[in-house]
Amino acid sequence: MAQQRLALWNAEEDLEEDVDMTIALDGYSQNVQYEDSHIHQPQIDESTLLAMQQHMAQQAAFQQIPDVVKSFIVHFHQAVLDNNLAEITVAYESGWNKYTEKFYSKTEWPEAELIAPLVNDDPIFLILYRELYYRHVYSRLQPNIDDRFHSYENSCELFNYLLNSDGPVELELPEQWLWDIIDEFIYQYQVFCTWRSKVTSKTPDELMMLADGGPVWSSYSVLNVLYSLMQKSRVNEYIAAQREGKSAEEIAEIVGEYGQRPLYRMLGYFSIIGLLRVHVHLGDFTLGLKVMENVELNQKTPFTRVTACHVATYYYVGFCYIMLRRYPDAIRTFVTVLNFIMRMRQYHTRSYQYDQINKTADRMYALFAMCHALSPSRLDDNIANIAKERYGEQYAKMARGGPDALAAFEELFIYACPKFIIANPPPYDDPAAINALISTSADAESPTQSLPQTDSSHRHLDLFLADVAAQLPVPTLRSFLKLYTSLGAKKLANFLDADEEELVQEMMVLKQASRSISRVTGSEGSSLLDGQMITTSDLNFVIDENMVHIAESTIGRRYAGWFIKNTERTQKILDDLKNMPLPVASKTTGPASGSNPQPADGAGQNRPARSGQKVAWGGVKAA
Repeated sequence: MAQQRLALWNAEEDLEEDVDMTIALDGYSQNVQYEDSHIHQPQIDESTLLAMQQHMAQQAAFQQIPDVVKSFIVHFHQAVLDNNLAEITVAYESGWNKYTEKFYSKTEWPEAELIAPLVNDDPIFLILYRELYYRHVYSRLQPNIDDRFHSYENSCELFNYLLNSDGPVELELPEQWLWDIIDEFIYQYQVFCTWRSKVTSKTPDELMMLADGGPVWSSYSVLNVLYSLMQKSRVNEYIAAQREGKSAEEIAEIVGEYGQRPLYRMLGYFSIIGLLRVHVHLGDFTLGLKVMENVELNQKTPFTRVTACHVATYYYVGFCYIMLRRYPDAIRTFVTVLNFIMRMRQYHTRSYQYDQINKTADRMYALFAMCHALSPSRLDDNIANIAKERYGEQYAKMARGGPDALAAFEELFIYACPKFIIANPPPYDDPAAINALISTSADAESPTQSLPQTDSSHRHLDLFLADVAAQLPVPTLRSFLKLYTSLGAKKLANFLDADEEELVQEMMVLKQASRSISRVTGSEGSSLLDGQMITTSDLNFVIDENMVHIAESTIGRRYAGWFIKNTERTQKILDDLKNMPLPVASKTTGPASGSNPQPADGAGQNRPARSGQKVAWGGVKAA
């Protein structure tokens, strides 16, 4: 076998020797080079390259999302798909805030495009997710111009889905989330208008985007959304039908298929409150109360189920009454909601909006102090005492009147008033006008130039202070009139260092300040603008033949409120005592060797402490 293989190998060697390599390679010239020009290189345009890079960046960013956040988003999406209100509420009020504090307290949440694969590219959930995403940017971070524009586009997509779908949408959301959607929509509009009005701080790119922005965050579009939600839900017809006591079948026929859905009904309620807020921001206080004509301010109204909405409603209604010079109604409004906040304070601590509610309550105490100084009232001594404790110095100045009072009124007004906005934007579409405005603003920064006041808050402040300034002599005049039952006009004028003509003018101002339009008892169910002229002061006077006759009506102390307040306080102390653990005597150790044993029947367990030995609460020996 080995010999056969050797013969075969020898034969192969013979074949190699017989082959002429020159002939075999004759068809290939050694001078011919390999040409690769006929092979086409793959052409990748710039857009495709950018898309590939973006896709790779998204994959890397997706890997950075914590697994617990991915699981939370999947669970959240499933709850929305199932319309499971309980699960949605837990995920919205607890889960979202929990993971925000843990992972995204100082950074943005993942963009909607990143988490889209987790939710099967569900467009409705992505819209809701973006609503939460941009709300987080506005509250925790500093939004840029892209965030401002994109948040508006996302709001438009959400409201178009709700209003322009074929019939009511199959979506259920918690009432708290529905209110937050309306509240955040108005807040972003207010913030954008304030940012838009500051021309000098804009970059060239921002000026260009604002010039091409069109109706982004325009007052018309915001009002159109709120009025559309109110009309689509027929919430005013629903309130009227309930007030008339109609049956459920009749109400369903009146409100239609949209008004029967809790989603649209609550959006309609909250849109009414939103319209009140927008009209106040725009400075139309009468129209703000007009849109509330069908809403009753009591504990049975549906918006009271959301504490933040409840507090905001009373705040804006009370401020409208202040600007309409209806101080008794403003005081009554603030007292009602401030008492509610005090009673429910222990429950507010559980809410993620606890800080916001406290800030609004603090502003209302400041507004209450202003109203109480302008129209003294004994409606609620407890609220008045708290307001005096917080703003004692300002309240003393306002109550005394005089030149120092205006500064105190101005300080509290600027602190407690809503953030007014300018509805009309600067002319960004006119480069010449914008350049002229920027140059004027630059000149105004020099000491020799001054720019006209464009802050809407100061315009409303000037209107309010004009009314306050007319009433500054009133406290001094009241203090003199309280000392007499009749007094000569000339003598009173000498007290005030004024002539008789000026005295008559000041007394007419006092008479006007002591009268106001106010809602009277039994006016429930009527418009918030309705009311009767009443006397708000306990001091009345007439002028007859150069004599001033004074009549003072004293109001006795309201003992019922005093007893109720102290009864509630005593009940709280009793409840606290019942919930505290009973004191337990200190346990003695076992008998040591050679010592006297303790009684076996436990007679010494409740033995009082020896002289000089202190026993703390719970039986622990104090040092």
